[in-house]
Amino acid sequence: MTGQLVDTAYGQLKGEQGSGVTVWRGIPFAAPPVGELRFRGPQPPESWEGVREATSFGPVSLQPVSTSSTRFGGSNPVYSEDCLYLNVWSPATEQEDALPVMVWIHGGTFVTGAGSQPMFDGTCMAASGRVVLVTVNYRLGPLGFMHLSPLGAGLGSNLGLLDQIAALEWVQQNIAAFGGDPGRVTVFGESAGSMSIAALLAMPAAKGLFSQAIMESGAAQTLSSQQGEQIAAAFLAELGLQPGGDTQPLHTLPAAEIMEAAARMAYKLSGDSMSMYFQPVVEQATLPVEPAQAIVEGAASGIPVLIGTNLHEGNLFFREGQGGDSFERSLKSLEQLMGIEDLSELTSDYSHTWEGQAEVLTDLFFWASSILFAEKQLDHAPVWMYRFDWTVPGHPLLEKAIHGAEILYVFNNLPLLKQYGLSVTPEMAKVAEAMRAAWTAFAHHGDPAVPELDWPQYTPEKRATMVFDKVSHVVEDPDEAKRRRIFEYYRG
Repeated sequence: MTGQLVDTAYGQLKGEQGSGVTVWRGIPFAAPPVGELRFRGPQPPESWEGVREATSFGPVSLQPVSTSSTRFGGSNPVYSEDCLYLNVWSPATEQEDALPVMVWIHGGTFVTGAGSQPMFDGTCMAASGRVVLVTVNYRLGPLGFMHLSPLGAGLGSNLGLLDQIAALEWVQQNIAAFGGDPGRVTVFGESAGSMSIAALLAMPAAKGLFSQAIMESGAAQTLSSQQGEQIAAAFLAELGLQPGGDTQPLHTLPAAEIMEAAARMAYKLSGDSMSMYFQPVVEQATLPVEPAQAIVEGAASGIPVLIGTNLHEGNLFFREGQGGDSFERSLKSLEQLMGIEDLSELTSDYSHTWEGQAEVLTDLFFWASSILFAEKQLDHAPVWMYRFDWTVPGHPLLEKAIHGAEILYVFNNLPLLKQYGLSVTPEMAKVAEAMRAAWTAFAHHGDPAVPELDWPQYTPEKRATMVFDKVSHVVEDPDEAKRRRIFEYYRG
């Protein structure tokens, strides 16, 4: 792919070149989900005449305005319901064969984030890894994850997931024009993005849209249909509506009122405690079987999976000097989040401090759930496991391998570490290149091993896990005693 002009099914696009890639930003992959299309499944975008400039990112999904200087690089993006846009990076040099495609699904607890965040810039990964990289937006919070299909009237559920599927359908239809191979699509994502991938692996509508998956710090996470209906009823009550009443106001109320009602609902239900009221819901039309169970039944048969977590995931959420719940209240929140009645016995050996709360969240919500998900896929396709251990000693945040810390290394966007007061060191660059090389090798060959880093498949016998650190290496069954104790508890 060398030209800036491409022909898509909807019209011609002009991107821009630089740093060894051509990038097209703000490409509409669905119609604006506004008015009568609010709370409904995504519809195809309208075609356009002439050449559409694709040099600026599209608006991001409605969400709490970021007060962080890091999420959007200090800039203030446009927030809008009209948010269904994607971005494409492709190597600018001539190539004979179509390249593998990597589609990034961002995280943010299903309520924040966008494909345009600077940390997801695809320049290095596309140029160095010889892949076509796509980042996508999807509807968030109440607009993307409110369970409204039981109300009828064409209202939907799991709309954020359906947006992701629409983006993948766009890729199938159009990515060849950008130099990509629609037959070699790898989805990858972190946190809620990884949990989205767990759902996509189970959704009938996503079948055939991708052939491989990389899951960073997130496994199957859903609400039951009953839970979704209860949350929807609480949301409607905030708007002065009833589940069996007139639904037309859902299309005509200002978007700001929708978002404010959802925020009030969430606060009334949980206060400042850890919760996720907006997430995939198990329901017949879109996600008929809970993802982990669907995986057991072979829903993702033939799809290789690379999955892993960070060593100190929970330390992003629990830190010294940060006000928060008691250990007991935090545990109750985690029980609700995971759908487990009583974790008190399993967690009796953890210290009842903020450190203990961080460790419990790391071990149970992220690490153990990812291993269990991997085990369920082993009978149906190859699986590789990793753990990100790299830390920056003495740094107030990154002295732990916290949730999300691996992203800048995967994309090899290390210059952004200056936002954290850091300069890039040779050791950092080595970790980043190892991860970028492994992720793109997986996209190319369905195997993350590279000549410099042998990486055996994960098996129940050896549980080989690639540990990314100053010297990346394979460890068999890391923290075996802890893993056995957790699994014995889960399996009764």
